Amino acid sequence: MPTFQFEAMDKTGQEVRDTIEAANQEEAQATIKQRGYFITKIALKKARKGQPEKAAGSKKGKTFVLGGVNSKTLTTFTRQLAILQEAGLPILRSLKILEHQAKPGALKNSLIDVCEEIESGSTLSEAMAKSPKAFNRLYVNMIKAGEAGGALEIILKRLAEFQERAQSLKRKVRGAMVYPIFVVVFAVSILIFIMMKIVPQFQKIFTDFGMKLPDITNMLIHISEWVGRWFFLIPAFPIGYWLYVKLMRKFGPGRTGWDFFKIKVPIFGQLIEKDIVARTMRTLGTLVASGVPILEALHITRETSGNAAFEKMFGQVYDSIREGESIAKPMKENSYVLKNAGSIPALVFMGVMLFPIGVLVGTILAAVVPGCDFGFKAGSPEWFLGPCMILGAVVAALITAFLGYRLKNPVLDDMVVNMVDVGEETGELDTMLYKVADTFDEEVSVLTESLTALMEPLLIITLGGIVGFIVIALFMPLISMISSLSSGK
Repeated sequence: MPTFQFEAMDKTGQEVRDTIEAANQEEAQATIKQRGYFITKIALKKARKGQPEKAAGSKKGKTFVLGGVNSKTLTTFTRQLAILQEAGLPILRSLKILEHQAKPGALKNSLIDVCEEIESGSTLSEAMAKSPKAFNRLYVNMIKAGEAGGALEIILKRLAEFQERAQSLKRKVRGAMVYPIFVVVFAVSILIFIMMKIVPQFQKIFTDFGMKLPDITNMLIHISEWVGRWFFLIPAFPIGYWLYVKLMRKFGPGRTGWDFFKIKVPIFGQLIEKDIVARTMRTLGTLVASGVPILEALHITRETSGNAAFEKMFGQVYDSIREGESIAKPMKENSYVLKNAGSIPALVFMGVMLFPIGVLVGTILAAVVPGCDFGFKAGSPEWFLGPCMILGAVVAALITAFLGYRLKNPVLDDMVVNMVDVGEETGELDTMLYKVADTFDEEVSVLTESLTALMEPLLIITLGGIVGFIVIALFMPLISMISSLSSGK
């Protein structure tokens, strides 16, 4: 039977330290209370070195896993824990119930550790803070606020609703991206096959007949030759570019520049920006409503925003509030990210990260557009290091300048700032933040549906244009050849 060490106080206030054998901790606590002691600490007694631990049952369920807990699993756990707490079960028993029914993985391992910490005398928030792979800073601080206010079940319900809304928004955004990505990958695969297998056969026919080809056909043949020579770069480029961006983001200005790019790139940038506004306002509102101090709430919101532009803005709002200002005024002043320190180096890094895309565009232009090769032999090192690099630098500079111009617009519009201002004046800050989040959630949903509806005709038109270009380029010389043969008869 397991042995538990405990510290307690007797009726006279004297400290008592002793051990007790019991089947589990709850039975040990009940026995100690029957003796008239007030428990201050209790923990499972560790076996001496060389002896097996009799009560290591909780460790038995742990498995080796990589990574943390996914948000969907954590949302389900939070909702179930809220229901058990609302039913009046002790927190330790609730956690053990959920730990037993959890599948082997990161969450089960974390719950085993949390149960052990609570059995050792830690609070729930302290125990969860020691499992950062499952419970982030936002989660732990909300639990801490619930413990302090004696309303843990209410906080858990609020946290579950927050996570469910975030999950719903994430599914909508991802759903809008899946369809175009699938269609583009499938279409590119077919086009590569046409360029490598079909076009060379036509080229052979044209060469055998010694025909003078029109410019559009020569352009198609150049593209086909380029694809045949460098086809391995087509899948390698996105992978290499992903690794390149990850490397650049290791630098502070590089991460800031990439985050600027994400929120200001046309079409999808607006969707990402509205998504971040909705998420950060709901996070801040949830923390304020849960009783977390405003400075701590702003700090947590800053860390969980996931974008350098918003991190800078919330960081400067945090500093302003520490100096005695309100929230709305510094929020409005610091929404213009170009005013922040470090914006110019971030724009430089943005240009550096866009350079490979510029080189890709420059290579295509140099390969297919007459005059863009500057007289160099296509495919030669001089051709690549000359026109391709020059065109790449020009394209990257133009994109960076365009996005830099778009950064003149604030990341938070006047409606958000005004509603925060009204919330401060009326003492309903959390309610106003929820309203802002709901408004932007709705805007993200509408924008997602609009993009999804617009994407299909755009893809059809684009693919139709590419197919039309190939058909016209191949059939023009064929028609000319048939006409020549007919007249020759």
